[in-house]
Amino acid sequence: MTKAEAQNNNALPHDLILEGRGKLTVTGVRRMLRCDPDSAAMETTKGTLTLAGAQLSVTSLDLDKGEVKLTGRVDVLEYTAQRTAGGFLHRLFR
Repeated sequence: MTKAEAQNNNALPHDLILEGRGKLTVTGVRRMLRCDPDSAAMETTKGTLTLAGAQLSVTSLDLDKGEVKLTGRVDVLEYTAQRTAGGFLHRLFR
């Protein structure tokens, strides 16, 4: 990824719109990591967003706009921090 692409991805606004725990719209999505009936995960401009619930399914995915729409029962929304480049081995051999 070039520096310009990275700046463009970070410029995407990141919002969550949850309607009655049954419809979720997420903006600022860079990449969909997984989606199955019980959980989903996506990389956003603010870190990795993991969902847990039941009967989850992606109804719309537009990575050009950075938008994902899901339906199903949403029980948990959890963010994990973005990983630093290199990880453990990079820090070990500095």
